Amino acid sequence: MSLPLLVAFAYALLVGLVYFSQRSLLYPGASPTPAPQHASWGENVSIRTPDGETLHALHAQGEPSRPSVLFFLGNADRVSNYGFLAKGLAERGIGLLAISYRGYPGSTGSPSEIGLLTDGIAAFDWLSVRSQGEIVVLGQSLGSGVAVNTAGQRPAVAVILVSAYLSVLSLAQTHYPFFPVALLIKDPFHSDLKIAKVRQPKLFIHGRRDDIIPLSSGEALYRTASEPKQMLIYDDSGHNDIWDERMVADVIAFVEAL
Repeated sequence: MSLPLLVAFAYALLVGLVYFSQRSLLYPGASPTPAPQHASWGENVSIRTPDGETLHALHAQGEPSRPSVLFFLGNADRVSNYGFLAKGLAERGIGLLAISYRGYPGSTGSPSEIGLLTDGIAAFDWLSVRSQGEIVVLGQSLGSGVAVNTAGQRPAVAVILVSAYLSVLSLAQTHYPFFPVALLIKDPFHSDLKIAKVRQPKLFIHGRRDDIIPLSSGEALYRTASEPKQMLIYDDSGHNDIWDERMVADVIAFVEAL
């Protein structure tokens, strides 16, 4: 086999590998691990989706008439990691619901874009029945796309987008410039095409040192979004170290200002 043919064959194999493994790359937190019997914060709850899946979630009830935050996590995260956020919100009487996407620990099914977007709507509907106050949607990283879709279809009072992206497609094109990503991607998560429906007040938070979802992607989505909106840039934060007392305070201040 000639060298050009060998190179072409190797490239085709690599493209095939990327195509068939893309969901394991996009959803590294997916796992058949059962949910812990004892909640690390709040209460273990189950949420049924319209397509028959059961989602594990943690729920901390807020005070009557106070708002609740509906939290959509990043792709490798766990709901159990956010006791600090639940505690900070609870001190102000604000509730919190954080869901484990389908295919993630404690939840049935397998993750996909259409599946996660369905999960987001199901979670909002579940919380709207159980919360007397208004709902603020908070999405981080991958979850920002779920938050944008949910807020565009449900009456959230406001939206907080942490480390948000224009689209997963655009991120993949940035990180894998030598592959025909647009032809291969199954779950493009086009927040850029959905943000126009989100007319509620919006808070964008991004770390300047983020090398997974570049600040430029979050800023591009911010420019696309309609008013009212504001953006906070943390100069000393990256992607995985963005949560600290400052950010909890900023989230609470935004929620209470509503």
